[in-house]
Amino acid sequence: MNRTLIVATLAVLAATAALVAPTLAQKSGPGEPDRSGVTTRSVDYKIGEAEFQGFMATPGAAMERKTPAVVIVHDWMGQRDFDSTKATELAKLGYVAFACDMYGKGVRPKDAGEARAETTKLYTAPDTLRERINAAIKLLKDEKAVDPAKVCVMGFCFGGAVSLEAARSGTDIAGVISFHGGLATQKPATADTLKAKVLVLHGADDPYVPQKDIDALYKEMRDAKADWQFVAFGNSVHSFTNPAAGNDNSKGAAYNAKADARSWEMMKDFLAEVTK
Repeated sequence: MNRTLIVATLAVLAATAALVAPTLAQKSGPGEPDRSGVTTRSVDYKIGEAEFQGFMATPGAAMERKTPAVVIVHDWMGQRDFDSTKATELAKLGYVAFACDMYGKGVRPKDAGEARAETTKLYTAPDTLRERINAAIKLLKDEKAVDPAKVCVMGFCFGGAVSLEAARSGTDIAGVISFHGGLATQKPATADTLKAKVLVLHGADDPYVPQKDIDALYKEMRDAKADWQFVAFGNSVHSFTNPAAGNDNSKGAAYNAKADARSWEMMKDFLAEVTK
């Protein structure tokens, strides 16, 4: 693996070392709609012989027509309540949402050391990383309520990097959204492979994504003739969407309420555009 990519990767991973678990989401029972009409359930699935476990949220009206859908990719702490909450919020907006599992069933890091080990396994095996995210995309496309032509991928931190890799892999998806994700890659997109529209939401003061990675992404997107947007939020560092990151920008990872709210609104506009 390219030494520069390893250094950049580990720096991004280190950014969330101090984060604590987010607030628990209020959930409905398996297969039961909550007060908004959203139905949620745990989903066990396999990739080869390996077992994985994700979380599906379906809007109440989804069975009446084929519905746009979103795969949500977790940060380095694994699939958890933060992702389930985001899936439920998206379902309330009318999307079928699947919070996927990149690590494997029961593999949920307890601390930064375990999280670093799991992400490093995938960053250093990009084919496996792409296989896992593309399996999650296929699972969502195969859902009865989903319009397979209107599926997007979004993710946070590690999940943002994975979302970009999904686009780079050439899989047929409508769009990808990266929230404060890593930008470096071993396999850049090309004009022949890139099908998805791209939205990158970035903290302008994020110390864990070097300027050379931003420059490389710009060149990559231009060379691939992509339909892409890069938004940098002022006064924001890494993890700006996560309230559990605290509010001290000097630590390199911190919550920013304005950037969180603005990025969510931009995400909604982007999803509405690419899935219309």
